Amino acid sequence: MAPPPPPLAASTPLLHGEFGSYPARGPRFALTLTSQALHIQRLRPKPEARPRGGLVPLAEVSGCCTLRSRSPSDSAAYFCIYTYPRGRRGARRRATRTFRADGAATYEENRAEAQRWATALTCLLRGLPLPGDGEITPDLLPRPPRLLLLVNPFGGRGLAWQWCKNHVLPMISEAGLSFNLIQTERQNHARELVQGLSLSEWDGIVTVSGDGLLHEVLNGLLDRPDWEEAVKMPVGILPCGSGNALAGAVNQHGGFEPALGLDLLLNCSLLLCRGGGHPLDLLSVTLASGSRCFSFLSVAWGFVSDVDIQSERFRALGSARFTLGTVLGLATLHTYRGRLSYLPATVEPASPTPAHSLPRAKSELTLTPDPAPPMAHSPLHRSVSDLPLPLPQPALASPGSPEPLPILSLNGGGPELAGDWGGAGDAPLSPDPLLSSPPGSPKAALHSPVSEGAPVIPPSSGLPLPTPDARVGASTCGPPDHLLPPLGTPLPPDWVTLEGDFVLMLAISPSHLGADLVAAPHARFDDGLVHLCWVRSGISRAALLRLFLAMERGSHFSLGCPQLGYAAARAFRLEPLTPRGVLTVDGEQVEYGPLQAQMHPGIARGRTQTPALPAAPALYGRQPGAAHGLQPVCQGAALFFHNSWLWGSQDLFRIVLTEAVGG
Repeated sequence: MAPPPPPLAASTPLLHGEFGSYPARGPRFALTLTSQALHIQRLRPKPEARPRGGLVPLAEVSGCCTLRSRSPSDSAAYFCIYTYPRGRRGARRRATRTFRADGAATYEENRAEAQRWATALTCLLRGLPLPGDGEITPDLLPRPPRLLLLVNPFGGRGLAWQWCKNHVLPMISEAGLSFNLIQTERQNHARELVQGLSLSEWDGIVTVSGDGLLHEVLNGLLDRPDWEEAVKMPVGILPCGSGNALAGAVNQHGGFEPALGLDLLLNCSLLLCRGGGHPLDLLSVTLASGSRCFSFLSVAWGFVSDVDIQSERFRALGSARFTLGTVLGLATLHTYRGRLSYLPATVEPASPTPAHSLPRAKSELTLTPDPAPPMAHSPLHRSVSDLPLPLPQPALASPGSPEPLPILSLNGGGPELAGDWGGAGDAPLSPDPLLSSPPGSPKAALHSPVSEGAPVIPPSSGLPLPTPDARVGASTCGPPDHLLPPLGTPLPPDWVTLEGDFVLMLAISPSHLGADLVAAPHARFDDGLVHLCWVRSGISRAALLRLFLAMERGSHFSLGCPQLGYAAARAFRLEPLTPRGVLTVDGEQVEYGPLQAQMHPGIARGRTQTPALPAAPALYGRQPGAAHGLQPVCQGAALFFHNSWLWGSQDLFRIVLTEAVGG
């Protein structure tokens, strides 16, 4: 077996050629493709000394396709790329660039050239190697990954479905991915679905909602008899909820600037369109009743969980509910007596910058540290596949000639004109089926479509809230907790114990507490650590506010706050000694009482980007070559967190509490 070709430098040209434009009477361009960008230089009618828009970073490209003219006399083929550049105000906008391959006399030769460019670009986007001999054909592309999209239509004040239909589905189609979409109808619906899935039919599960839906999916996979294989299924989330902590973390690791709202969703959708692999740590949480659930985000007690749960009544306000909840929480600041014990990490986490120096507990110690039968396939209801849902797209039309708008057919193809061409001007373009459907790619099965209208939201501000005990379902399967003694029994001597009055205690896995709140700036998705942060009693309201405002930059540990503590651990036990309080796991309320948790490093798998592009965590699941012969699945499924009470509302927050800080 020949060794893989050595990695190319970012500036090494992979392809170079001359193309026309669409319409045909437009300028001509010289295109150069490197591992990180597409360089565009205008040749005629007048070369540009400083080309505007002449550099298209691949990080802004969702996909590409080849097109052909509907005019039988046009021998040219067309190469179209879909991009999402930032505008002057920083917001992303969709743009298409269409180039005309017309250097040969016959359509077949021009089509081969257009497909060569489209194949090379697709390979770079998905992290697939290009052959060293220069033979680039569509046969290099694997079959389109098959994704199961789960959408909570009530997420984000009811905007989740609209954002999914208007932004996510077109981008997935542009990337050539196949999908089926299901709207969830009730709590634990997603958990029930994944428990009965035939996993070999899918290459990934993506939730389009808040963290609760992803929490259901992960716990449903871990509650299967074949959990060891099921948990390797790539899973991820696109942020369409009130708070978006893990989306912020993935966005940062993907090389993008901090973003909120729709911009954050577009960034994460771009990452979804790529492939790779990365481990993901999961936290096993044992509750007072003995039931167990798995967390991919956090366990919270005190101020954090109080704001999260008490702001549920303001859910209709969207992300502003956390701002209002924080104001009320500061006005009625509580302290809670409790006992926190933890098993210190064997290896210290990566040291942050000096501005992020971390206070350590003085007593912190250092330690040396058969497959089940397949599940039956459950029917998919309220679902829509990638075939029957047409979405409007900007037209490819010649200037001055009114033509009907094209429609994007969600099957991995390109823009297709809706209506008949009258013969005036340039002929409209239609997808080239040879690249739109690679050889051997199965067509998506057609299921009963979802109504295209917006879902009707009940008079309440969201789905009916269950009782606290029903918020997080118990898992009976999953890995054993070998580091934890039974809850209620003495701990080993190498554990550290802290007892006293606390304002908050937070055990967090990723770096972000919100889309713009960096609680653990040095944390990684696969560091095998749970990051414990606590604030003891005695802190003033103004100092607590300053902590969270500094958390926007991840610099809160540099404030020198004596009440703020931190430790990196492999396991911990929390024993509330105050009779009343609120505990949350991944933002979902659980039974109040003692709990303990252990980190399971790399139990799930993550999808990350090829080194040719900025590194980005992605869909969590199988590595290439895993069971069922699955190919690399889409990149960057953005995960998302519920406890972002300052998310998107810092200015309002500062205005309301200016006097408190001054005091």
